[in-house]
Amino acid sequence: MPTPASRRQRLEFFEVSGYLSQLPFSLLPTSAPRLGEDRNILFERYGNVDWLARSYAVSKVPSANALLSLRTGTAPDDRPRKPFIGFGDPFFNTQQLHQAKQELTSRSAQAEVFGLRSVPIRLRTLPDTGNLRSATIGVLPRLPETSDELLSIANLLEVSPMETVFLGKRATEQAVEGMDLRPYRVISFATHGLAAGELDGLRHPALALSAPEVTGTTDDGLLTMEEILGLKMNADWTILSACNTASGSADDKEYLAGLGRAFFFAGTKALLVSNWAVHSASTKELMTRLFLAQKNRRDGNRARALQHAMLHMIDHGHYEAEGRVFFSYAHPLFWAPFSLIGDGG
Repeated sequence: MPTPASRRQRLEFFEVSGYLSQLPFSLLPTSAPRLGEDRNILFERYGNVDWLARSYAVSKVPSANALLSLRTGTAPDDRPRKPFIGFGDPFFNTQQLHQAKQELTSRSAQAEVFGLRSVPIRLRTLPDTGNLRSATIGVLPRLPETSDELLSIANLLEVSPMETVFLGKRATEQAVEGMDLRPYRVISFATHGLAAGELDGLRHPALALSAPEVTGTTDDGLLTMEEILGLKMNADWTILSACNTASGSADDKEYLAGLGRAFFFAGTKALLVSNWAVHSASTKELMTRLFLAQKNRRDGNRARALQHAMLHMIDHGHYEAEGRVFFSYAHPLFWAPFSLIGDGG
């Protein structure tokens, strides 16, 4: 690896395939780590590591030809562009719907966006369906904290949550497929990413949206790779936020390529995916810093905006509750779960 001439300024593209595509390169150390001891709070010693993210802004591409196609293959579109649209916090069964109704607050603005209200924050996890005799969409755990993340992005980009954030009963497969997504620069799906075989009859990777028993629609609540291929997009990037959206099952090493290529074919130039189950509070902060950095950059470079957000998390981020700082976000568990696939520029 070349020695960087200017720290925090390098931009590199990695062509990867198979299991290697699931490795977030930003967390590789460029020198022998010397962690030392935590002096004040847990995990702060990881800020001493010379992570690759300190020297390079990284994006990965399926191939060199794919990068060329992403930069030259999109037809011009003269329609006005819109900053953002997001889909998240689906209801996978009626019990989750009823639980959400019991958690109503007085925030009427969120009530309209959600169809209900805001909910507690917790760690996001990927469901384990491998040992179940039958696994349908109803077994998936809800991800209520994703609503806060999407609303934060919408507020940062100064767009109306009423018009751009689809939560709960509104986060449906029918809504996604029936919408013209081409005007939106950023499209975010904050939900479970599923590999083929994780649910009954699921033959291709998919994103989980609200179940038909909740919405009353005729779809199955699963936005599959085949259905993603049919979407019409012209997005600068698409965000797949939440559990393991970059990884598949143990015998499905091309999972990322399946979902990723589907979104690229549909018209997105870049994809942001997670490599493991993410911590909710740190993910919200990472996304906020990411879009704040891109908003402030004149060049709009996505890879450098992500690098800036990661470095802020390493050097300044921490988890605080009730006036007490519990741990630093310098550990890669918190800042490195997301990888940028596609055109980082």
